[in-house]
Amino acid sequence: MDTSRRKFLKYSTLLSGTFLIPGNPFSKNLFSAPLPALKYIPSPADWKNDNITLSWLGHSTVLINFYGKWILTDPVISKKIGIRFLWDTIGPSRMTPAALKIEEIPKPDLILLSHAHMDHTDVPTLEYFGEKYPGEIDVVTAYLTKDVIQDIEWKSVSVLDWNDETSIDGISIKAIEVKHFGWRYPWEKDRSRGYMKDGRSYNAYHIRMNGKSIVFGGDTAMTDKLDVLKNENIDIAIMPIGAYNPWKWNHCNPEEALVMAARMNAKYFIPIHTKTFSQSSEPFNEPIDWMNKSAVNYNLKIGLDNIGQTFTLE
Repeated sequence: MDTSRRKFLKYSTLLSGTFLIPGNPFSKNLFSAPLPALKYIPSPADWKNDNITLSWLGHSTVLINFYGKWILTDPVISKKIGIRFLWDTIGPSRMTPAALKIEEIPKPDLILLSHAHMDHTDVPTLEYFGEKYPGEIDVVTAYLTKDVIQDIEWKSVSVLDWNDETSIDGISIKAIEVKHFGWRYPWEKDRSRGYMKDGRSYNAYHIRMNGKSIVFGGDTAMTDKLDVLKNENIDIAIMPIGAYNPWKWNHCNPEEALVMAARMNAKYFIPIHTKTFSQSSEPFNEPIDWMNKSAVNYNLKIGLDNIGQTFTLE
């Protein structure tokens, strides 16, 4: 048996065992169960192409109509995330359904992938889009993460390192450094471990079109790295707010997310990375409640606060 095979078996066993430990936050919803009905369901067919309209579909997945260009961030529509093993996936199940069924999502013109973690780069979801729209979707992904998605037929794959920029179909995209970690499997090298040249990376993205500007924060702990955007006239900051207890060194809490958005001088705040999977120990509703309570202390507005809601920037 070769080394890579042994490593896969070793760590997939360890990870599956971790999921099954009683009291471990990842084990709270490991097995599928009926999901509650959503209060809000977006209707993309009614969205106009002369503004910015978006909806939070769950976790870090946001569907954006950016002046007629459809953008999808970190698409995860699967009912479970984790390691695919035989006929099943070893990992947590959704606690809240996606706001749209995968077949209801319009064809993305552009997919933004912040990093290679399985709750952000979900191969089954990406395979669906690649098979339904072969060679028709552009993808932007982080440094040394292309291998995760290279077997899918895309129109293009742009790999952006920190501060790299590209333009796709009229949309300007710049990768911004954040504070997180990048390995997909525990034995891999990543930049948080000091492997700057040969380790997986992790991005936020600053996207611009028609004089409007959006930041997709991806996944980050509290950092001043996003301060570089303070003079960029940010209209919308899409920021993670969950999984901070006890993982504060890798995930910001709602207060910290608001601080980072305020430092960017963002006008509107859209929360992500909460209310979908059981990934940490904070109460399920705490991140959103905390965000809503604290937002009044900052010079910005909350664009939405629930999965499935729709926000329009005229």
